[in-house]
Amino acid sequence: MTRSSRLWRLSAWTVSLAVCIVVGTRPAIAHAGSLGGSLRSVPAPFWLVVASGGGIVGASFLLSAFVTDDETLGAFARRRAAFGQPAELVGKVLRVVGVAGLVAVVGSTLFGPSVAIANVGVLLVWVGWWAGFTMLTYLVVDLWPVVNPWRTLASLARSVGTRTDRQLPERVGSWPSVVGLLGLVWLEVVSPLAANPRTLAVVVLAYSAVTVAGAVAYGEAWFEHVDPVSRVFRLYGLLAPIQRSDGGVSISFPGAALARVDTAFDTDDVAFVVALLWVTTFDGLVATVAWNSLLDAVAPVPAWGVNLVGIVGGFLAFFVVYRRAANVARRTADTYVTGVFIAGWFAPALVPIAAGYHLAHFAGYVVGLAPALLTVALDPLSPPANIPVLAIPDWFGGLQLAFVVLGHLLSVWVAHTRSFDVFPGRLQPLRSQYPFVVVTICYTASSLWVVAQPTVGGVAG
Repeated sequence: MTRSSRLWRLSAWTVSLAVCIVVGTRPAIAHAGSLGGSLRSVPAPFWLVVASGGGIVGASFLLSAFVTDDETLGAFARRRAAFGQPAELVGKVLRVVGVAGLVAVVGSTLFGPSVAIANVGVLLVWVGWWAGFTMLTYLVVDLWPVVNPWRTLASLARSVGTRTDRQLPERVGSWPSVVGLLGLVWLEVVSPLAANPRTLAVVVLAYSAVTVAGAVAYGEAWFEHVDPVSRVFRLYGLLAPIQRSDGGVSISFPGAALARVDTAFDTDDVAFVVALLWVTTFDGLVATVAWNSLLDAVAPVPAWGVNLVGIVGGFLAFFVVYRRAANVARRTADTYVTGVFIAGWFAPALVPIAAGYHLAHFAGYVVGLAPALLTVALDPLSPPANIPVLAIPDWFGGLQLAFVVLGHLLSVWVAHTRSFDVFPGRLQPLRSQYPFVVVTICYTASSLWVVAQPTVGGVAG
């Protein structure tokens, strides 16, 4: 039996074990969104689910340790099928769809029904775009560079006359996107963006004005370093099996593009990946009974202040822990490579964790509210009084837990593959991952704890 065959068997065994454990336990509640729908909690002790998830991630590292040569790992990370460029007409259609979608969102949130679930703009933003389109990005292909309406509008504005791009200060780097991502999620939590169409309209218009103006002034650098939405989709797109490039379209194993990233992320880029990881978790945490009990306990302090401290403090804690793990990895691997480089080199492996939690966070949300989106879209100005919403079955909670665990398993594989590109021999790459495996196990356990918590009224927000 070849090494590749053994790797397939080990991977299949690990995935099967993960699915059996998380589905075999009874489903638990997860964030179901602010518009409606919920998942039922169950009597299965969540400590068992948490321990099982952490144990599976640890076991997956031990299993992957049997594959200790770059040739075998390269069979998965570097094998891909290439195709030509899609027709230019496809890109033009997608750009028109993006701009039309933005116009529909602004128009309907300003002038449409005031009830969120009856407003097609609200449903397009939260169900169609932030949940559904984001899942399409990491599960299939990243189309956001083409669909992005703000990029299209900025290109049209720039085409009016000759313009020289301004240069972003080098010292600023990508830190504005980190602040922007934390700020957007905090704003989502503390304001009624998913419940009040008019508030959502104001935020969309303000974001559009800032983004288009920035892109007109700074060109592509704005989307590469400043715009948090573009950076989120770019990272998630590296996880997708279909990759787009100037040379055409290619298909490879999910996560292979992350394993193939040939440079180490800078500190600001590492911070953005960590921020993405944290805000995905925080978005689910704020809907739990535990978090709302905390808000009640510190009632004299305004909720927006507690949430601000929570989102910033949690990010800083995640960032510090990850950097400390990188410094420890420098010692366990016995290498002269700096801890800063190690942190940047393994940062792409964090993306599958964020995607797995996002999928667990929003899969039921999309399934439950897809009928509402379709119904309202057919008659946006006068939607029916009774808007259909699907009830999510009990067993769907098991899938949510499986999504979290599978994201962590893919993260272990990406980190394992990348380790052999930097560290020589067979043992040194494994030793470099010891601290990260410990951190991943802890994060798996905490993520599953959040997923297993009952939400307020069974509904997030």
